[in-house]
Amino acid sequence: MTAGLLLSALFMLAFTMIAKRLSSTVLTAPMAFLAFGYLLSQTGLTPHREVEEILHVTAEFALVILLFLDAAQIDFDALRRRHLWPQRMLLIGLPLAIVLGALAAWALLPGWPVFALLLVASVLAPTDAALGQAVVTNPHIPERPRRALTVESGLNDGLALPAVLLFASLTAEEMSQNNVEWILFGIKQVTLGPIVGAVIGVVGAYALLQAKARDYTSDVYEGVGALALAGTAYLAATAVDGNGFIAAFAAGLCFGNQVKGKCKFVYEFTESEGQLITWSAFLLIGLALVPEALHHLTPTTLALILLSLFIVRPLAIWISLIGTDAAPVTRIFFGWFGPRGLATALFALLVVGQTVEEFGQPILMLAVNAVWISALLHGVSAAPGARWYAAKIKQKGKCAETKPVETSAKSPAT
Repeated sequence: MTAGLLLSALFMLAFTMIAKRLSSTVLTAPMAFLAFGYLLSQTGLTPHREVEEILHVTAEFALVILLFLDAAQIDFDALRRRHLWPQRMLLIGLPLAIVLGALAAWALLPGWPVFALLLVASVLAPTDAALGQAVVTNPHIPERPRRALTVESGLNDGLALPAVLLFASLTAEEMSQNNVEWILFGIKQVTLGPIVGAVIGVVGAYALLQAKARDYTSDVYEGVGALALAGTAYLAATAVDGNGFIAAFAAGLCFGNQVKGKCKFVYEFTESEGQLITWSAFLLIGLALVPEALHHLTPTTLALILLSLFIVRPLAIWISLIGTDAAPVTRIFFGWFGPRGLATALFALLVVGQTVEEFGQPILMLAVNAVWISALLHGVSAAPGARWYAAKIKQKGKCAETKPVETSAKSPAT
């Protein structure tokens, strides 16, 4: 195990030395860490049982922190007033992607109960901008489309989570003899979680602002406090049978909108320490889950994944943007660049323990295969796709896509 950890640390160190150079190529960080994890798994240097234990701890920690920080960066006022494109993609496109995804799963997975099909679609719905950094950081693409994709990817995992938990509970209930117990469990999960999280977020924000006003704290310490606040929301909700992940997201929403950009850590963490969490999670997924998932990759599951990537999301996004000023080329661009990343894998890990083995394990294997396939396809197409879109927009000249971004850089929507 020590040798495996040493190789992982050396690989991460080496990657940081050339990360800027690689950012202009088709090789992305998720692709590199998934591939390295898979190759490391073939050496036998990392016992599978120990790696799985580390993965589950890392996955829970990563999901809590990323949900909290994604939510904390949302500017409700700006999103409500000016962000028409992400609003449509989140409020129309996301639910539509779940419905269309369930229909695709129904056609390819006969015999599965309807709630399990909806669960599959919900797990495959969230997107991850980390897999398309060449797109969201490309200076040749106008800021408005880049910001829209960033806002959508930052919000859709938190909005998809209640659907994932609901359909996981309903799937387990459908297969269980004690339906009343599962119904009560589901109700407590989706109600107590956000209530506890919202209260902790508001109280934590008030305490931080008071401490800053009296010069009791500084930027260094407030970062530790923000992480502790996310953990507090998660653990407090779990203690009362609420869902800790929903609580972390709700706490981030309330915390971020109370402090209104006064906590620099919220915006800086994902660009620094957050990379460590993300890279470690991808490495562990490649190490612990990809080898087994490859054995479960059948023509049926491959078809479902490709349908989700090439048909379900693009169609849902196209429909959601009807009636807006988004040009056809922008709708196509948004529809394709919806990579499936950490949220898909972590949500699948989350539901394995909440639904019956008959569906939990197949959904996990499907999700992991979707992640590495998406990492490959979106990673390879990110840089050339960004150049293609930038050229198309340049040809169009002054249009909706080239309008100035609608929120200031100091107070981003996500």
